[in-house]
Amino acid sequence: MGRRGVPRRHGRRRRQRAPRRAPQRRRRPRTGEVHPVTSAELAPWIDKLWEAASRGDEYAAVDSAIGLLDGGTDPEALLLDVIAPVQGRVGREWAANRISVAQEHTATAINERVIAATAHHPAVRAAVAAAEPAGHVAVACIDGEWHALPARLLAEVLRLRGWRVDYLGAQVPTEHLITHLHRYGPQAVALSSSIATRLPTAHAAITACQATGTPVIAGGAAFGPDGRYAFKLGADAWAPDARAASERLLGEPLEHPAAPHQPIDDLPHLGDQEYTLIARSARQLVREVMAGLADRFPAMADYTPEQRRHTAEDVAHIVDFLGVALYVDDSALFTGFMGWTGGILTARGVPARSLLPALDLLGERLDDFPRAARLIGDAHAMLAGADPGWFARMGESPHHASNVHFPGPGKTA
Repeated sequence: MGRRGVPRRHGRRRRQRAPRRAPQRRRRPRTGEVHPVTSAELAPWIDKLWEAASRGDEYAAVDSAIGLLDGGTDPEALLLDVIAPVQGRVGREWAANRISVAQEHTATAINERVIAATAHHPAVRAAVAAAEPAGHVAVACIDGEWHALPARLLAEVLRLRGWRVDYLGAQVPTEHLITHLHRYGPQAVALSSSIATRLPTAHAAITACQATGTPVIAGGAAFGPDGRYAFKLGADAWAPDARAASERLLGEPLEHPAAPHQPIDDLPHLGDQEYTLIARSARQLVREVMAGLADRFPAMADYTPEQRRHTAEDVAHIVDFLGVALYVDDSALFTGFMGWTGGILTARGVPARSLLPALDLLGERLDDFPRAARLIGDAHAMLAGADPGWFARMGESPHHASNVHFPGPGKTA
């Protein structure tokens, strides 16, 4: 032992050193401290996240989002002003044939991972903990709807604004959704759908939720840019995006639904049975149109088996959209879809007019259906009269870009 009882090592007293100063670091905002950001400030971060997502770099994508939160960016701004625009670009880039379906799926998956990762950031947790309790809401995609990212964005924004959220995810069967409502009793349910062909299923879900006494707010591209289909299907409210939906829910409470009713009460035109008969015979219609296309569209003679399979899938999409347009009795839904499809084909070097023979064959087989004949005629006139530049713009239209899984006829696997 040395003096004052200090132990010696190897017979010598250790030399005392001054404590090392910690390196100077840029101050991080305190947990929960955020600052407003402008669109110009966010633009580079949008590009950074897009570059990471488009090349499949999950780590870089998460790092860019975490960096924004570390710097004090409002978590809601990250969700709605950075991640949402990047996802919108994913759809537009696919529509313009600048990325593949696989790249689109990869980028979407990475954006979902970014949302999940940032939900655990201290700034986000602090914001959720500090929010004034607002109520209890369930958020779900309707049965058959796999595009869950818009619903996930809404769920996270609602949590930030004080809601207890039951996020049920993609493709929730209606019967299981109703069981959840009975068991947990949320004050409202938010239903999301991106693809218009899911509208009949959405209608059944809305009606079933309302029968439990739970009001419904609908959202997503399927319901139209102005919510026209949400209101046609009897939804209690509609919102164009997550920010508007959260503000609507925080505003005047949604009224409890009226007495239970049937879907046909909202859409009396369904009494003519056109939708029902065409939906039931959809597969047969596709087979008959494909059989006739070989004569009407000579280019099919050179198609590979894979291209023929894609063409059959495309014809099936046309029949499906015709059916849902009959369901809501809106010609604009079918013509809009055909215009968007023409844009997708134009971007891939296939003339939009190649859709005309399929419409001709479909019209010949449905000449005994007055409403269907009118819708087909409107779409035929639109395709025949529009110029290629218009189709290119339609293909990249934000309203239709959500239909990101629709491959063009035989050419766009």
